[in-house]
Amino acid sequence: MKKQNKNNVAYLPTNFAKEQYANYAKQQRQVIFRRRRLAVICTIGVLALISVGYSLMRDYARLATLNTYKQETLVEQKKVNKEVKQLKSDVALLEDDDYVAKLARSRYFYSKDGEINFKIPDSDSQTPTKSSDK
Repeated sequence: MKKQNKNNVAYLPTNFAKEQYANYAKQQRQVIFRRRRLAVICTIGVLALISVGYSLMRDYARLATLNTYKQETLVEQKKVNKEVKQLKSDVALLEDDDYVAKLARSRYFYSKDGEINFKIPDSDSQTPTKSSDK
């Protein structure tokens, strides 16, 4: 038996056929060019999205860090405000001459002429401590 050619179409070497083959080849090159161009555009788009996504994630992490820092700062600010308030009240007390005289007598044992100061131990320091031996 004789082998048969699977391609039953023969090439006609006419000018019209050459033109058609040339047009077909040109169209195929254009299709390939368009596919490559689309692939490049898609690749650039994906890279841009990755870049923007990375930037957003980095900014989100920085925002979380700054929020934590803000919370710590607010807590510290409350403590400082309480301390400032206490210091202002201390300053107001120190402007009173009677309070300053009383403070000088109690802390530094200053006395008026003819006055004798006696130190009395605090009742809290004199109480015996209970030891728990269980």
